[in-house]
Amino acid sequence: MTSPGPRSAARGLASPVWTNVALVLLTISLGLLVDQYGGLAGQLAIGAWTWAMFFRIIHTAPGEWRLPLYLCLVWSTAGEIFLSLVWGLYTYRLENVPFFIPPGHVLLFYLGLVLAPRVPRAFVLLVPIAAAAYAAFAIERGYDTLSVPMIALFILCWLQPNGRRLYSVMLIAALVMELYGTWIGNWVWHPDVPYLGLNSANPPLAAGAFYCALDVLVGLTGRGLLRLRSVTSSRQLTTQTS
Repeated sequence: MTSPGPRSAARGLASPVWTNVALVLLTISLGLLVDQYGGLAGQLAIGAWTWAMFFRIIHTAPGEWRLPLYLCLVWSTAGEIFLSLVWGLYTYRLENVPFFIPPGHVLLFYLGLVLAPRVPRAFVLLVPIAAAAYAAFAIERGYDTLSVPMIALFILCWLQPNGRRLYSVMLIAALVMELYGTWIGNWVWHPDVPYLGLNSANPPLAAGAFYCALDVLVGLTGRGLLRLRSVTSSRQLTTQTS
């Protein structure tokens, strides 16, 4: 799913949208604090709240956003299991995948969809330039080399004209969230990247590139499901008329 155009964005910015944005920001900022200092009970409580927010957003989002948001939940859950528990790029405080994390990805994704059409063109152009400069720095210094292929992924995705605003917003939004979460101590990125011989900062600057991959997967899956539904409907219509 690429960044919505101006007309789609206008439809998406109905009355509940800014309430949703405020609640998303509140959920992320206070929720991570509750997770850090509230123990397992606090983690479960913020998990329940985040899931309630997920269903609120699904209920109030424009119709064309709902399938991508559901797919975002599915793919982000699978991604968390693989990246954290299987690959071991990072570890959460209790060495699990907290209950609030998968719907939390949807909340951040929703925030990106809302903000993407509203950021200035200069921001959209500046983000990949800054990312490329950081990649050159990482290669030169041998620091946070995990961000190099991730920045390459980001720029490859950014080359799609319809997705540039969303990808630029998500790279920065994810970086802010990562800096906050690792600073508080909710999770930690391991310095040595398993199997690849790369190293990672805590967090890697280009962690938001995973959201670019997430958007690509959501778009491919969504289009595949719509084609499947279209083919199934055509076959049913042919059967009924034959």
